[in-house]
Amino acid sequence: MPYRFVVASALLLLSSLCMAQGPAPAISYTRDIQPIFTEKCVACHACYDSACQLNLGSGEGAGRGASKIPVYDGERSKAQAPTRLFYDASGKAAWQRQGFYSVLDAQGSQAALMARMLELGHRTPLQPNAKLPSEIVLGLSRENMCPQPAEFDAYAGAHPKEGMPLAVTGLTDQQYQTLQRWLASGAPIDEQGLAPSARESLQVAQWENLLNAPGARESLVARWLYEHWFLAHIYFEGGEPGHFFQWVRSRTPSGQPIDLINTRRPNDDPGTQVYYRLWPVQGVIVHKTHITYPLSAAKMARVKTLFYSGDWQVTALPGYGPARRANPFETFEAIPAKARYQFMLDNAEYFVRTFIRGPVCRGQIATDVIRDNFWALFQAPEHDLYITDPVYRGQATPLLAMPGQNDDVGSVLSLWLAYRDKRNEYEALRRDFYAHAPAPSWSSLWAGNDNALLSIFRHFDSASVTKGLIGEVPQTMWLFDYPLLERTYYQLAVNFDVFGNVSHQAQTRLYFDLIRNGAEQNFLRLMPAGSREDFLDDWYQNSGKFKMWLDYESIDDDKRSALKLDPQDPKKDFVNQLLTRYGELNAKPDPINRCNGAYCSRPNIDPALQDAEQALSRLASRPAAGLKVIEQLPEATLLRVQTASGQREFYSMLRNRAHSNVAFMLGESLRYQPGLDTLTIFPGILSSYPNFIFNVPADQVPAFVEAMQAVRDGASFDRVVERWGIRRSHPQFWQYFHDQTRYLQEVDPLEAGVMDMNRYENL
Repeated sequence: MPYRFVVASALLLLSSLCMAQGPAPAISYTRDIQPIFTEKCVACHACYDSACQLNLGSGEGAGRGASKIPVYDGERSKAQAPTRLFYDASGKAAWQRQGFYSVLDAQGSQAALMARMLELGHRTPLQPNAKLPSEIVLGLSRENMCPQPAEFDAYAGAHPKEGMPLAVTGLTDQQYQTLQRWLASGAPIDEQGLAPSARESLQVAQWENLLNAPGARESLVARWLYEHWFLAHIYFEGGEPGHFFQWVRSRTPSGQPIDLINTRRPNDDPGTQVYYRLWPVQGVIVHKTHITYPLSAAKMARVKTLFYSGDWQVTALPGYGPARRANPFETFEAIPAKARYQFMLDNAEYFVRTFIRGPVCRGQIATDVIRDNFWALFQAPEHDLYITDPVYRGQATPLLAMPGQNDDVGSVLSLWLAYRDKRNEYEALRRDFYAHAPAPSWSSLWAGNDNALLSIFRHFDSASVTKGLIGEVPQTMWLFDYPLLERTYYQLAVNFDVFGNVSHQAQTRLYFDLIRNGAEQNFLRLMPAGSREDFLDDWYQNSGKFKMWLDYESIDDDKRSALKLDPQDPKKDFVNQLLTRYGELNAKPDPINRCNGAYCSRPNIDPALQDAEQALSRLASRPAAGLKVIEQLPEATLLRVQTASGQREFYSMLRNRAHSNVAFMLGESLRYQPGLDTLTIFPGILSSYPNFIFNVPADQVPAFVEAMQAVRDGASFDRVVERWGIRRSHPQFWQYFHDQTRYLQEVDPLEAGVMDMNRYENL
């Protein structure tokens, strides 16, 4: 029977039931529909990687509908028109002119596409907590069909088990009936936009007045600040819970409705006078795009002190265009470099998150030029020659230009070689100038606040950043100075065009490889002279040695370091001394992975959780050659542990894949060293994209650990999954999945958001 008749019959039955029981209350999108979308749909339908660009985090997104054109496409030869929700069009008709089609509108005698997709999913439920059928493809490799309404019957015939929600425990009967009634009534949307509170409105006005103050100096600072805040979800001191704001450029001043200037990049020519405005973030907050930044009276005082306390002047405002985008050091050279760097250091976690967790880091090719786990440190401004030495700064600035502004496919190789050579000329200049500077010491490291020590984890095709030094001592560490931090931010955040073509994306990611190498070389200056080449040989094994010869500038292995380190293992000794000297800045001490005594758990927590952590420490920081279960685990697993008293804790279990080197965008599997893989286990949620969840009562954690240690192959791992795993088909899947967000709302509410389940695996 064609699906349109099945849906019509179902709706007729619902209508008959409603008539028999009296008129049903009117359905409200805000009260009744969006909560269902938030619970059952947003985990796959949000942000740029929404399946079929169908974003169900807001009424605007639902009304926009779907598109067959994906945002993430690493092979397109021409850049495509941006389709940013709330930015590039408004209203159904405008979006349909950009190729979107409705999923809410009935098609003559046929029900809406969404109604048919939901009916297909509802009539083919999954076997509870069983593995999914092998024919259902999941993950980023899935090719989304994105059928238009007229193509649905063919889709349903070819994919009878792939209704919505896809490959997961579906809607309750009540949710299904509510959505079908809403769709049958024409899918009205009564959503009201988020508005600031009175207190927030006052702070919005104060900040807008600051950024829109008259004067050349004020205008240049405002432009620089905007380019460094455009990705932020701003929150105010004393603001309303769940209220966040974004900086945008408007044609209209404060006090008037925002008339958005929606350029492709935040540093493109606006073509008119600009007013910087704060715009409430609309729709459901999702964790993967939720990169927060605080504004307060103290922050305003800090900004004024950094940027307006000196007597520096602006003789002429810079223009816009490719050259200005390529080299922000020239564009903003009038602003004191110390002010720019210190501003970024104050909230270093935010800036590193923008390019590690932001739009650029999506997909294996985007992330396979970074290690699976490493730590980031920062050079103190008073020891950064770009800040302190105007001669060096003058010679370095022209060499700091970045590629990606010219996206001519035919010129990608010549462009890359030119920028590589320019970067290597800069590295040689840096090496020579620092050879005559005082030897690096502990005072060379910035230690201004708890942003000074950061941990980065790569989860195959995504990555995350957290304050504190988490996990075992990593193979590599990065040391950012100002030129490197600013270049990384501009290359991977400001100048990166997610809608760009293959040339732009290739240039961006190739330069990311040089950024990593530069950060590693900066760190190696802290190691003893004579040891640095040995470190490089370990980091760049096999084909990495050819890449070192081909693309990287040689390192200074002669200039001494003033750090007194154990010559037998200087990196480990460095970490031990770092933790001793800067322990108060280490936001998250880690006894589970770096257990130095008999007690491998955090103090001052529930004794049942202490016992659980003690047991879990037996799995941490061991190579896969001796812990075979690591070979079965995905990159980012969550372990939910609940005590008898009802308290629960989430632990991230992160698989750190070992590589002979990470110097190439392609061929990653050829460089795996699986026997050296390790597991990091840490309390909290360290990924926006969980690959799987285990739910283990606290008193069963020792048994869970023993079972994990006993795993030798897929069959024995399946037994662990059967006992403690939460598969996509688990009857309480959504309860456990959304408990991640509830947990964040309890322990770190500003960071809470709906998690993404596009990478949740079929274990």
